[in-house]
Amino acid sequence: MLRGAMGGRTAVESVVGAAVRPMTSLVNWAVLGLVIERASYGYELVKRFERKFGDVLALSSESHIYTALNELARRGLVEQAPAQPALPADVGRQPRPHYHATADGERRYEEWLIAQIHQDERRSRLFVRQLSVLAHDPDAALHVVERYEQACLEGSRDAPIASRDDSCEDARGELIARLISEESRLVGEAMLAWVEYARTELEALARDRGGSR
Repeated sequence: MLRGAMGGRTAVESVVGAAVRPMTSLVNWAVLGLVIERASYGYELVKRFERKFGDVLALSSESHIYTALNELARRGLVEQAPAQPALPADVGRQPRPHYHATADGERRYEEWLIAQIHQDERRSRLFVRQLSVLAHDPDAALHVVERYEQACLEGSRDAPIASRDDSCEDARGELIARLISEESRLVGEAMLAWVEYARTELEALARDRGGSR
C-alpha cells in the first residue's frame, strides 16, 4: 500500500532490502555515533559533526546530515525522540525533531567499530604485499617507503590537537582528547618503526643485487 516514494516497493520490502545491503557510508556511521552519544536535532548534529570529525571526514553539505538521518531511520537504527515540552524562549517556534539511537542502532554501531579493526589490518597487509611486487627493483621500493615515511611525518605534524565537544562534560571531553592524542602518538611511532625496518631490509637487498651483477 505504501508505494510511490519507495519506487513501487512496500515498506516491508524496503526495510528488508536495507537490512540486506551493508551500510558503507562513513558519514552515516559517524552520525549514528553522535546520536548514540546523545539525542540531537539536525542542525545541532551538523555543528557536532564538524567539531568531532571535521579534520578527518568531510560533509558534502549541511544537507548531508539530513540524508544520513533519513537513511539511518530507514534502517531502524535511529528514531525521533518524543517531543519535549517547549521552553519559554521557544514558544511559537517550529519544534525541532530530535533523534536518538535504537537498541539495534547501538548494537550495529558496536559491531561496525569492531569490524574496522580487521579492515585496518587487511589494509596494512595489502599495502605491504603491494609493495613487495617492487622487490625486483629495491630502489623503486625504497622510494615508496620514503614517500610513506614523509606522509607519516606530515600527518603527525599537521594533526590538530584533539578537540572535545564543548557540550559534553569536561571530564569526558578531556578523556576523549587524551585517547585520541595517545592513539595518534603510538600509531605514528609504530609506522615509523616499520619504515626503518623496511628501509634496512630493502637497502640490504639492493646491496646484494648490486654485488651479484
